Amino acid sequence: MNEKIKMPLVGALAAIISVTLVYWGNPANMGFCIACFLRDIAGALGLHSAAPVRYVRPEVIGVVFGALITSVLTKEFAPKGGSAPATRFVLGMCVMIGALIFLGCPLRVALRIAGGDLNAIVGLFGFAAGIFLGIFFLNRGFSLKRTYDVSNTDGLVFPLVNLLLLAALFFAPALLIFSEQGPGAAHAPMFMALAAGLIMGVVGYISRLCFVAGIRDPFLFKDFSMFSVFVTIVVVGAIANIFLGNFNLGFENQPVAHTDSLWNFLGLLLVGFGSVLLGGCPFKQLVLAGSGNSDSTITILGMIVGAAIVHNFGLASSAAGVTENGKTGFAIAAVIMLCIAVYNTYFGKKTAGGA
Repeated sequence: MNEKIKMPLVGALAAIISVTLVYWGNPANMGFCIACFLRDIAGALGLHSAAPVRYVRPEVIGVVFGALITSVLTKEFAPKGGSAPATRFVLGMCVMIGALIFLGCPLRVALRIAGGDLNAIVGLFGFAAGIFLGIFFLNRGFSLKRTYDVSNTDGLVFPLVNLLLLAALFFAPALLIFSEQGPGAAHAPMFMALAAGLIMGVVGYISRLCFVAGIRDPFLFKDFSMFSVFVTIVVVGAIANIFLGNFNLGFENQPVAHTDSLWNFLGLLLVGFGSVLLGGCPFKQLVLAGSGNSDSTITILGMIVGAAIVHNFGLASSAAGVTENGKTGFAIAAVIMLCIAVYNTYFGKKTAGGA
Protein backbone atom coordinates (compact mmCIF):
# COMPACT_ATOMS: atom_id res chain seq x y z
CA MET A 1 0.00 0.00 0.00
CA ASN A 2 1.20 3.50 -0.80
CA GLU A 3 2.84 5.12 2.26
CA LYS A 4 0.79 8.30 1.73
CA ILE A 5 -2.34 6.23 2.29
CA LYS A 6 -1.07 3.61 4.74
CA MET A 7 0.40 5.88 7.40
CA PRO A 8 -2.66 8.14 7.82
CA LEU A 9 -4.74 4.96 8.16
CA VAL A 10 -2.37 3.83 10.93
CA GLY A 11 -2.93 7.14 12.71
CA ALA A 12 -6.69 6.95 12.30
CA LEU A 13 -6.73 3.40 13.68
CA ALA A 14 -4.56 4.40 16.66
CA ALA A 15 -6.88 7.32 17.41
CA ILE A 16 -10.04 5.22 17.21
CA ILE A 17 -8.55 2.49 19.41
CA SER A 18 -7.36 5.01 22.00
CA VAL A 19 -10.62 6.96 22.17
CA THR A 20 -12.56 3.69 22.40
CA LEU A 21 -10.42 2.52 25.30
CA VAL A 22 -11.12 5.79 27.11
CA TYR A 23 -14.84 5.39 26.44
CA TRP A 24 -14.74 1.93 28.02
CA GLY A 25 -12.75 2.94 31.08
CA ASN A 26 -9.16 4.04 30.47
CA PRO A 27 -8.16 7.42 31.96
CA ALA A 28 -9.18 10.45 29.89
CA ASN A 29 -6.68 11.42 27.18
CA MET A 30 -4.78 8.23 28.05
CA GLY A 31 -6.25 5.62 25.78
CA PHE A 32 -2.74 4.46 24.97
CA CYS A 33 0.42 5.68 26.71
CA ILE A 34 3.50 3.46 26.88
CA ALA A 35 5.16 5.45 29.67
CA CYS A 36 2.02 5.58 31.81
CA PHE A 37 1.24 1.92 31.26
CA LEU A 38 4.77 0.77 32.12
CA ARG A 39 4.57 2.89 35.26
CA ASP A 40 1.30 1.16 36.20
CA ILE A 41 2.88 -2.25 35.63
CA ALA A 42 5.82 -1.29 37.84
CA GLY A 43 3.33 -0.42 40.57
CA ALA A 44 1.38 -3.64 40.15
CA LEU A 45 4.62 -5.57 40.67
CA GLY A 46 5.30 -3.64 43.88
CA LEU A 47 8.26 -1.72 42.48
CA HIS A 48 6.89 1.63 43.63
CA SER A 49 4.58 2.78 46.40
CA ALA A 50 2.27 5.18 44.52
CA ALA A 51 -1.13 3.67 45.24
CA PRO A 52 -3.07 5.49 42.45
CA VAL A 53 -0.97 4.06 39.60
CA ARG A 54 -0.90 0.27 39.90
CA TYR A 55 -2.33 -2.05 37.26
CA VAL A 56 -1.02 -4.60 34.76
CA ARG A 57 -2.04 -2.98 31.50
CA PRO A 58 -3.05 -5.67 28.97
CA GLU A 59 -2.41 -3.15 26.19
CA VAL A 60 1.35 -3.46 26.76
CA ILE A 61 1.19 -7.25 26.70
CA GLY A 62 -0.91 -7.07 23.55
CA VAL A 63 1.64 -4.86 21.76
CA VAL A 64 4.41 -7.32 22.63
CA PHE A 65 2.52 -10.32 21.27
CA GLY A 66 1.17 -8.45 18.27
CA ALA A 67 4.74 -7.62 17.26
CA LEU A 68 5.98 -11.14 18.02
CA ILE A 69 3.24 -12.88 16.03
CA THR A 70 3.69 -10.55 13.06
CA SER A 71 7.46 -10.96 12.98
CA VAL A 72 7.08 -14.76 13.06
CA LEU A 73 4.38 -14.86 10.38
CA THR A 74 6.41 -12.59 8.08
CA LYS A 75 9.50 -14.75 8.76
CA GLU A 76 11.34 -11.69 10.06
CA PHE A 77 11.84 -12.93 13.61
CA ALA A 78 15.61 -12.63 13.93
CA PRO A 79 16.62 -11.74 17.51
CA LYS A 80 19.46 -9.27 17.89
CA GLY A 81 21.18 -7.53 20.77
CA GLY A 82 24.46 -6.61 22.39
CA SER A 83 24.56 -2.90 21.57
CA ALA A 84 25.59 -1.15 24.80
CA PRO A 85 22.92 -2.82 26.99
CA ALA A 86 23.89 -1.06 30.23
CA THR A 87 23.86 2.33 28.49
CA ARG A 88 20.44 1.59 27.00
CA PHE A 89 19.13 0.61 30.43
CA VAL A 90 20.24 3.96 31.87
CA LEU A 91 18.84 5.89 28.90
CA GLY A 92 15.52 4.09 29.37
CA MET A 93 15.45 5.27 32.98
CA CYS A 94 16.19 8.85 31.93
CA VAL A 95 13.49 8.81 29.25
CA MET A 96 10.96 7.67 31.84
CA ILE A 97 11.96 10.51 34.16
CA GLY A 98 11.22 13.00 31.40
CA ALA A 99 7.96 11.30 30.45
CA LEU A 100 6.63 11.37 34.01
CA ILE A 101 7.61 15.01 34.45
CA PHE A 102 5.47 15.77 31.40
CA LEU A 103 2.98 12.98 32.25
CA GLY A 104 2.96 10.98 29.06
CA CYS A 105 4.90 9.51 26.14
CA PRO A 106 4.95 10.89 22.56
CA LEU A 107 1.83 8.88 21.69
CA ARG A 108 -0.01 10.48 24.57
CA VAL A 109 1.12 13.91 23.33
CA ALA A 110 -1.01 13.38 20.23
CA LEU A 111 -3.89 11.99 22.26
CA ARG A 112 -3.80 14.89 24.72
CA ILE A 113 -3.86 17.40 21.86
CA ALA A 114 -6.77 15.45 20.36
CA GLY A 115 -8.59 15.93 23.66
CA GLY A 116 -8.01 19.71 23.57
CA ASP A 117 -5.09 19.82 26.02
CA LEU A 118 -2.94 22.75 24.88
CA ASN A 119 -0.24 21.89 27.42
CA ALA A 120 0.65 18.99 25.16
CA ILE A 121 1.45 21.37 22.30
CA VAL A 122 4.09 22.95 24.52
CA GLY A 123 5.38 19.45 25.23
CA LEU A 124 5.46 18.69 21.51
CA PHE A 125 7.86 21.59 20.94
CA GLY A 126 10.06 20.20 23.72
CA PHE A 127 9.97 16.75 22.11
CA ALA A 128 11.05 18.28 18.79
CA ALA A 129 13.85 20.23 20.50
CA GLY A 130 15.13 17.04 22.11
CA ILE A 131 15.06 15.25 18.75
CA PHE A 132 17.08 18.00 17.11
CA LEU A 133 19.58 17.88 19.97
CA GLY A 134 19.93 14.15 19.40
CA ILE A 135 20.36 14.68 15.65
CA PHE A 136 23.20 17.10 16.43
CA PHE A 137 25.12 14.24 18.02
CA LEU A 138 24.09 11.69 15.38
CA ASN A 139 25.48 13.93 12.66
CA ARG A 140 28.79 14.00 14.49
CA GLY A 141 29.09 10.24 14.78
CA PHE A 142 27.13 9.21 17.88
CA SER A 143 26.70 5.45 18.02
CA LEU A 144 25.95 2.76 20.58
CA LYS A 145 27.78 0.33 18.29
CA ARG A 146 26.40 -2.54 16.23
CA THR A 147 24.01 -5.28 17.27
CA TYR A 148 24.67 -9.00 16.94
CA ASP A 149 22.55 -12.03 16.23
CA VAL A 150 21.42 -13.71 19.44
CA SER A 151 19.57 -16.94 20.10
CA ASN A 152 15.84 -17.32 19.59
CA THR A 153 15.62 -18.11 23.30
CA ASP A 154 17.07 -14.70 24.13
CA GLY A 155 14.58 -13.03 21.81
CA LEU A 156 11.67 -14.86 23.41
CA VAL A 157 12.48 -14.02 27.03
CA PHE A 158 10.53 -10.75 27.06
CA PRO A 159 7.39 -12.20 25.43
CA LEU A 160 7.51 -15.09 27.91
CA VAL A 161 7.71 -12.66 30.83
CA ASN A 162 4.68 -10.87 29.42
CA LEU A 163 2.88 -14.19 29.10
CA LEU A 164 3.49 -14.80 32.79
CA LEU A 165 2.15 -11.33 33.57
CA LEU A 166 -0.96 -12.06 31.53
CA ALA A 167 -1.45 -15.37 33.33
CA ALA A 168 -1.14 -13.66 36.70
CA LEU A 169 -3.60 -10.96 35.65
CA PHE A 170 -6.26 -13.46 34.61
CA PHE A 171 -5.67 -16.41 36.90
CA ALA A 172 -3.73 -15.18 39.96
CA PRO A 173 -4.54 -11.49 40.47
CA ALA A 174 -3.80 -11.85 44.19
CA LEU A 175 -0.12 -11.92 43.26
CA LEU A 176 -0.40 -8.36 41.94
CA ILE A 177 -1.22 -4.98 43.47
CA PHE A 178 -4.08 -2.94 42.03
CA SER A 179 -5.13 0.67 42.54
CA GLU A 180 -8.48 1.25 44.18
CA GLN A 181 -8.68 4.83 42.93
CA GLY A 182 -6.84 7.14 40.58
CA PRO A 183 -5.60 6.44 37.02
CA GLY A 184 -4.61 2.88 37.89
CA ALA A 185 -8.18 2.05 38.84
CA ALA A 186 -9.49 3.33 35.50
CA HIS A 187 -9.20 0.73 32.79
CA ALA A 188 -11.09 -0.79 29.91
CA PRO A 189 -12.23 -4.46 30.11
CA MET A 190 -9.19 -6.75 30.05
CA PHE A 191 -10.03 -8.63 26.84
CA MET A 192 -10.77 -5.37 25.02
CA ALA A 193 -7.49 -3.84 26.21
CA LEU A 194 -5.56 -6.96 25.20
CA ALA A 195 -7.16 -6.97 21.74
CA ALA A 196 -6.39 -3.27 21.31
CA GLY A 197 -2.76 -3.92 22.20
CA LEU A 198 -2.53 -6.82 19.76
CA ILE A 199 -3.82 -4.63 16.95
CA MET A 200 -1.41 -1.83 17.84
CA GLY A 201 1.48 -4.32 17.99
CA VAL A 202 0.66 -5.71 14.54
CA VAL A 203 0.17 -2.26 13.01
CA GLY A 204 3.23 -0.85 14.79
CA TYR A 205 5.44 -3.65 13.49
CA ILE A 206 4.18 -3.52 9.90
CA SER A 207 4.33 0.28 9.66
CA ARG A 208 7.59 0.63 11.66
CA LEU A 209 5.77 3.39 13.53
CA CYS A 210 8.04 5.75 15.47
CA PHE A 211 7.11 9.20 16.73
CA VAL A 212 10.74 10.34 16.62
CA ALA A 213 10.71 9.67 12.87
CA GLY A 214 7.50 11.66 12.62
CA ILE A 215 9.34 14.80 13.73
CA ARG A 216 12.77 13.99 12.25
CA ASP A 217 11.93 12.80 8.74
CA PRO A 218 10.20 15.95 7.40
CA PHE A 219 13.29 18.03 8.20
CA LEU A 220 16.02 15.56 7.20
CA PHE A 221 14.42 13.65 4.33
CA LYS A 222 11.37 15.71 3.30
CA ASP A 223 9.35 12.59 4.16
CA PHE A 224 6.03 13.37 5.88
CA SER A 225 4.65 9.82 6.09
CA MET A 226 5.37 9.31 9.79
CA PHE A 227 4.35 12.87 10.58
CA SER A 228 1.00 12.15 8.93
CA VAL A 229 0.37 9.52 11.62
CA PHE A 230 0.65 12.17 14.32
CA VAL A 231 -1.60 14.58 12.43
CA THR A 232 -4.22 11.91 11.79
CA ILE A 233 -4.26 10.84 15.45
CA VAL A 234 -4.92 14.44 16.43
CA VAL A 235 -7.61 15.08 13.80
CA VAL A 236 -9.48 11.78 14.07
CA GLY A 237 -9.08 11.72 17.84
CA ALA A 238 -10.43 15.27 18.16
CA ILE A 239 -13.46 14.46 16.02
CA ALA A 240 -14.17 11.35 18.08
CA ASN A 241 -13.70 13.21 21.37
CA ILE A 242 -16.05 16.00 20.26
CA PHE A 243 -18.64 13.41 19.26
CA LEU A 244 -18.35 11.68 22.65
CA GLY A 245 -18.28 14.94 24.62
CA ASN A 246 -14.69 14.41 25.81
CA PHE A 247 -13.10 17.43 24.11
CA ASN A 248 -11.97 20.26 26.41
CA LEU A 249 -9.93 22.96 24.68
CA GLY A 250 -7.56 24.88 26.91
CA PHE A 251 -4.71 24.65 29.41
CA GLU A 252 -6.67 24.34 32.63
CA ASN A 253 -8.55 21.35 34.09
CA GLN A 254 -7.01 18.77 31.77
CA PRO A 255 -6.98 15.14 32.93
CA VAL A 256 -3.67 13.80 34.34
CA ALA A 257 -1.80 16.93 33.28
CA HIS A 258 -0.27 20.10 34.69
CA THR A 259 0.00 23.64 33.33
CA ASP A 260 3.69 24.36 33.95
CA SER A 261 4.79 25.12 30.39
CA LEU A 262 8.51 25.16 31.12
CA TRP A 263 8.47 21.67 32.58
CA ASN A 264 6.09 20.30 29.98
CA PHE A 265 8.69 21.46 27.46
CA LEU A 266 11.72 20.18 29.36
CA GLY A 267 10.17 16.84 30.28
CA LEU A 268 9.54 15.93 26.66
CA LEU A 269 12.86 17.42 25.57
CA LEU A 270 14.44 14.69 27.70
CA VAL A 271 12.19 12.08 26.05
CA GLY A 272 13.02 13.29 22.54
CA PHE A 273 16.77 13.43 23.19
CA GLY A 274 16.87 10.01 24.80
CA SER A 275 14.68 8.44 22.13
CA VAL A 276 17.05 9.58 19.37
CA LEU A 277 20.05 8.16 21.24
CA LEU A 278 18.17 4.88 21.67
CA GLY A 279 17.03 4.75 18.05
CA GLY A 280 13.30 5.05 18.61
CA CYS A 281 10.43 6.28 20.78
CA PRO A 282 8.99 4.23 23.67
CA PHE A 283 6.29 2.71 21.44
CA LYS A 284 8.86 1.57 18.89
CA GLN A 285 11.06 0.16 21.66
CA LEU A 286 8.15 -1.93 22.93
CA VAL A 287 7.38 -3.25 19.44
CA LEU A 288 11.05 -4.11 18.86
CA ALA A 289 11.25 -5.84 22.24
CA GLY A 290 8.25 -7.96 21.30
CA SER A 291 9.83 -8.94 17.99
CA GLY A 292 13.04 -10.23 19.56
CA ASN A 293 15.33 -7.22 20.01
CA SER A 294 17.00 -7.70 23.38
CA ASP A 295 18.47 -4.17 23.30
CA SER A 296 14.94 -2.77 23.25
CA THR A 297 13.99 -5.22 26.00
CA ILE A 298 16.77 -3.75 28.15
CA THR A 299 15.47 -0.26 27.32
CA ILE A 300 11.93 -1.17 28.41
CA LEU A 301 13.26 -2.69 31.63
CA GLY A 302 15.16 0.53 32.21
CA MET A 303 11.94 2.48 31.76
CA ILE A 304 10.15 0.25 34.28
CA VAL A 305 12.92 0.75 36.84
CA GLY A 306 12.88 4.46 35.99
CA ALA A 307 9.16 4.58 36.80
CA ALA A 308 9.87 2.95 40.16
CA ILE A 309 12.58 5.50 40.94
CA VAL A 310 10.36 8.40 39.87
CA HIS A 311 7.55 7.44 42.21
CA ASN A 312 9.62 6.16 45.10
CA PHE A 313 11.62 9.39 45.25
CA GLY A 314 8.83 11.86 44.48
CA LEU A 315 9.97 12.89 41.00
CA ALA A 316 6.62 12.42 39.28
CA SER A 317 4.50 15.42 38.37
CA SER A 318 0.81 15.70 39.18
CA ALA A 319 -2.03 18.07 38.44
CA ALA A 320 -0.43 20.38 41.02
CA GLY A 321 2.71 20.65 38.91
CA VAL A 322 6.32 19.54 39.07
CA THR A 323 7.97 18.63 42.36
CA GLU A 324 11.32 19.95 43.54
CA ASN A 325 12.62 16.38 43.46
CA GLY A 326 11.37 16.16 39.88
CA LYS A 327 13.42 19.21 38.91
CA THR A 328 16.49 17.70 40.55
CA GLY A 329 15.83 14.39 38.83
CA PHE A 330 15.56 16.14 35.49
CA ALA A 331 18.92 17.84 36.01
CA ILE A 332 20.61 14.55 36.92
CA ALA A 333 19.05 12.71 33.98
CA ALA A 334 19.97 15.51 31.57
CA VAL A 335 23.62 15.47 32.68
CA ILE A 336 23.76 11.67 32.37
CA MET A 337 22.30 11.76 28.88
CA LEU A 338 24.66 14.52 27.75
CA CYS A 339 27.63 12.57 29.10
CA ILE A 340 26.50 9.46 27.22
CA ALA A 341 25.99 11.49 24.04
CA VAL A 342 29.36 13.26 24.25
CA TYR A 343 31.32 10.12 25.15
CA ASN A 344 29.79 7.96 22.42
CA THR A 345 30.26 10.73 19.86
CA TYR A 346 33.80 11.91 20.54
CA PHE A 347 35.55 9.29 22.71
CA GLY A 348 33.82 5.90 22.31
CA LYS A 349 35.42 5.11 18.96
CA LYS A 350 38.91 5.77 20.30
CA THR A 351 38.30 3.43 23.21
CA ALA A 352 36.86 0.74 20.95
CA GLY A 353 39.80 1.07 18.53
CA GLY A 354 42.33 0.63 21.31
CA ALA A 355 40.68 -2.44 22.80
